[in-house]
Amino acid sequence: MQGEDAVSSPGWVAQLITTLINHKDNTKKSDKTLQAIQRVGQAVNLAVGRFVKVGEAIANENWDLKEEITVACIEAKQAGETIAALTDVSTPNHPESGGQITIFTDKTGVIKAARLLLSSVTKVLLLADRVVIKQIITSRNKVLATMERLEKVNSFQEFVQIFSQFGNEMVEFAHLTGDRQNDLKDEKKKAKMAAARAVLEKCTMMLLTASKTCLRHPNCESAHKNKEGVFDRMKVALDKVIEIVTDCKPNGETDVAAISIFTGIKEFKMNIEALRENLYFQSKENLSATLEAVLERTEDFTDSAYTSHEHRERILDLSAHARAELQQLASVWFQAQSKRTKSIAEELELSILKISHGLNELKKELHSTATQLAADLLKYHADHVVLKALKLTGVEGNLEGLAECACKFSEQKEQLVETCRLLRHVSGTEPLEITCIHAEETFQVTGQQIISAAETLTLHPSSKIAKENLDVFCEAWESQISDMSTLLREINDVFEGRRGEKYGYLSLPKPMKNNANLKSLKPEKSDSEEKAKIAKLGLKLGLLTSDANCEIEKWENQENEIVRYGRNMSKMAYSLYLFTRGEGPLKTSQDLIHQLEVFAEEGLKVASMLLLEINKLIPLCHQLQTITKTPVQNQGLLKLKDDDKLMLLLEINKLIPLCHQLQTITKTPVQNQGLLKVDKCITKTRSMMAILVQLLSLCFKLLKKLQMENNRWVSVTNKDSVDGKT
Repeated sequence: MQGEDAVSSPGWVAQLITTLINHKDNTKKSDKTLQAIQRVGQAVNLAVGRFVKVGEAIANENWDLKEEITVACIEAKQAGETIAALTDVSTPNHPESGGQITIFTDKTGVIKAARLLLSSVTKVLLLADRVVIKQIITSRNKVLATMERLEKVNSFQEFVQIFSQFGNEMVEFAHLTGDRQNDLKDEKKKAKMAAARAVLEKCTMMLLTASKTCLRHPNCESAHKNKEGVFDRMKVALDKVIEIVTDCKPNGETDVAAISIFTGIKEFKMNIEALRENLYFQSKENLSATLEAVLERTEDFTDSAYTSHEHRERILDLSAHARAELQQLASVWFQAQSKRTKSIAEELELSILKISHGLNELKKELHSTATQLAADLLKYHADHVVLKALKLTGVEGNLEGLAECACKFSEQKEQLVETCRLLRHVSGTEPLEITCIHAEETFQVTGQQIISAAETLTLHPSSKIAKENLDVFCEAWESQISDMSTLLREINDVFEGRRGEKYGYLSLPKPMKNNANLKSLKPEKSDSEEKAKIAKLGLKLGLLTSDANCEIEKWENQENEIVRYGRNMSKMAYSLYLFTRGEGPLKTSQDLIHQLEVFAEEGLKVASMLLLEINKLIPLCHQLQTITKTPVQNQGLLKLKDDDKLMLLLEINKLIPLCHQLQTITKTPVQNQGLLKVDKCITKTRSMMAILVQLLSLCFKLLKKLQMENNRWVSVTNKDSVDGKT
């Protein structure tokens, strides 16, 4: 038996109670057995005590549920103490029989206490679940309220402030929903949650650039269309999350999504196989209608312009064969109902096997058609030629070229959308069906948004923010292409019976879907919790790069040395964020290590450059004081610079050791670290980016103050000159 310290969950409590209740009443027990039973009873009581403490803490933080949780906790505590008392061999409640104690003469008492305990623990868990749902709803409402403010902003400064708050709220929402996703037992709900969270993660980055583009080009219709598309999709995803956690749809709607062909075939085969046990289980009409409903859905394949002639003919032949076999089965079935002979039974069995075999052949053909089409598309579009052409026409301001490229891209989008629809039919499991639907919707929406983003850039070819916006949407498209490759692999694994390795649900927290990135970083199978932690750190890092970019946008002089360093570090941090998702330019562990080394060097350069500037600052202030001979103003200026110097020095003193620590981590042998090393690297990078954001903000404020003081000094000097003073 495990030690008492290991017992800390309701699951353990249930196991221990089962151990107690299932013991044999009349068996005389040795001292060792008696002591073991007593330890079990004490362990139950201790585990309940820990559980109650957590419940009481939840109650104190949620006044609306405090009374209910407190009552349930008291009941659980009493039940735990009762079980401990009834299993205590040192108490005189256990009579001796032949010199040997027979424990549990009051087994009824133990069962009553166990029932009370399980009932109260379940009540606490249900109430705690309500607390979690309430937290998610509250977090969603905060995000929605901030989004409404973001939609209405008209100034860039206001947008920067609100988006920073929005980023923090999105991280909180991601953590809450990520934990909820991990707790869900229903695989279908888990896949839906993952799809909604994937939308929110990707749209957070899109929202930033789309909004900035609108602010920069307020009269551009395509920019507004682009931005509105992001907001609309995020609102739908937020509503979807609430539907999942509350298990209800708005206005009492129900999920009426059509079942896939594979699901239909599975149900049909179960119905015909049931005839072996019960000849009156189904009517011929019902079976015929079920088969027709399945075969009708094969028209998605046969009507598709992308299905080859050979596949189309084979699907039509197999469908006709299935109908014929059902007619034969119906004939034998009718005979079996009227006369039950061995030969008729054998003939019925043969008919069932024939139609099952024919449907299996149809499944193979449909699977081959969909997966071959998907593989060919992924291979054909791997180099993203059309996307590159769209970007080029945008930078050149070529409206005619844009129209041509947009037409080609729309065709590519429709191909991918239709392929996802076909893949859904052959996916084999409900979670994969949901992932196919998510992929279909993503290609449809993102494709339209890319065209509007490209149109904005074409109308404003010199706009850096419009170019950045198009890049972000193109990255989202490339990311979905990559996700589709993973999805295709999963579908093939299910079809071929290989389901050993889980690929996740292609969403946040996204545990590095490109496993090649970590081949040399994980000597053994990675822990999913560790991957989820890295993915969360990656999201925070991505949001910090957005904060840094917002600070950089404030600077009028974009060639300023501080700005250049900041921009370089932000780009590198963003590529590290993409790595945590299995995307971006970093493909191998060596790419990652090299990027981290360069990032640490850039951080030290920023610190060194700022220290140099600070050391120049005070002598310049003294010189200004001497030249102007206006002590009051200059003392104020000098005091201002000393305060800023102190604040800058504090941030720089945080940055330098972090840079050195990151360099040390990158030099540690890779094979001894695994995911822990990635975790540490991302954590250090995130801390450095947070400091960089602070430094950019402080430097910008200092620059503005200097300009104001200089302007004031110039105006005073000019006034003195006009007045005839020296």
